[in-house]
Amino acid sequence: MTVTRKIFLSIASFVTVVALLFVLVTHFVIKESFEAMVEKTRGETLGALSEQFIGYYVANGNSWNGVQWIKLDEAVLADKREVGISLLAGDRTKLYSLGATPPKAMKNLGIKRLLRTDDGTIAYLHYFDSEIADMSRLRVGIPVSVTFLLSAATVLIVLFSLLAAYWIAKRITSPLRKLIPAIDRLRQGELGVQAPVVSKDEYGQVADAFNAMSAQLRKNEELRRNLVADAAHELRTPLTIVRGKLDLIQQTGDAVEPESLLPLQDELIRLSRLVEDLHLLSLAEARKLPLELKPTNMAELAHRVVRHLESDAARKNVRLTLNVEADERPIRVDPNRMTQVLLNLTVNAIRYTPEGGSVMVNVQEEPSHGGSGSALTIAIADTGVGIAPEQLGHIFNRFYRTDEARARNSGGMGLGLAIAKELTLAHGGTLEAESRPGVGTTFVLKLPR
Repeated sequence: MTVTRKIFLSIASFVTVVALLFVLVTHFVIKESFEAMVEKTRGETLGALSEQFIGYYVANGNSWNGVQWIKLDEAVLADKREVGISLLAGDRTKLYSLGATPPKAMKNLGIKRLLRTDDGTIAYLHYFDSEIADMSRLRVGIPVSVTFLLSAATVLIVLFSLLAAYWIAKRITSPLRKLIPAIDRLRQGELGVQAPVVSKDEYGQVADAFNAMSAQLRKNEELRRNLVADAAHELRTPLTIVRGKLDLIQQTGDAVEPESLLPLQDELIRLSRLVEDLHLLSLAEARKLPLELKPTNMAELAHRVVRHLESDAARKNVRLTLNVEADERPIRVDPNRMTQVLLNLTVNAIRYTPEGGSVMVNVQEEPSHGGSGSALTIAIADTGVGIAPEQLGHIFNRFYRTDEARARNSGGMGLGLAIAKELTLAHGGTLEAESRPGVGTTFVLKLPR
């Protein structure tokens, strides 16, 4: 059953039940009101007659013998026209009768009263007069008329409600019906398909979430394909070298000199490093990377990294400096992972800064965007060649190099920035890049305190 039909049936059932309850309650209230009015009109009269009959019954030894000769109080029946009284025993045999009122009229238009003593019900008293007959006709006629009119109105209201329920159901489920084709296309493998967002309510949120999921699936599929292709491409070169060297050694049949194995060892080290980096990156992206969080002074950590890389910068004639404008308060991070992030960023900056250039590591504190607390910012700025705007959005992708012509041994494997990004995200921080071609590049690392 479709959602439209479910909503339609739910609304229709609710309206129908409410309408029927309204008719029944109205009928009951009107009928009971007239019953009470009739009873109140002749309540004193019936009370007096009941007392006389019950008194006679008790005085006669709990017997109705001779009750047909009882003389009723004339004051009780004064000003009453066409009076009819009937007293029936428990087996419905007539005990007493007054007036010429037909039994059927007495039953339908009169008032009934049970006569009780301590022994239980002893008789049934029926009372009738012309005024009570008129009120009884109203008591029966008005509820029937009102019920008929309400029933007719209810039918019209229900029909109108059904039309309104159908329109509402179609209206409510319209965004969902527009979403279904996109879901089917995604199910058939069309990743990245987008559904129309026609409202800002929960359906609109579902459509937005679906579009984001679809786009993310397409992005993940592209990353997966690129990963397979890039990994195969990166592995092909060292494997080809290793295989070529081993084939050459095997074909010559000569004794292997130790120095001839050094290129093989270099390529194996490169393969091992590539596999380790890919494993680390996969764990970080899956948020399964174990972190040993502990209070760490990031300024001191940055100082150790700069001191470690000073000799490399000096050999290239690049000035490497550290500027600290933050307090000494520690933050909870994994010092080993953050050291790896700072090393990747700083080594990258030194590598792409020409001789005579400079690399500045600036540690400072700034208020967070939320207005509460602060964030520690580490900016690593270089005076290198910069990055083109069309490439800036891809530098954190796996195996991405801004210069594809650069040799892999000098340009790295293209995993350093991707690893730095994921490790930063694992700490709840952000890593962004700003660059101007010919001026330099700045990587901004922010960690919450």
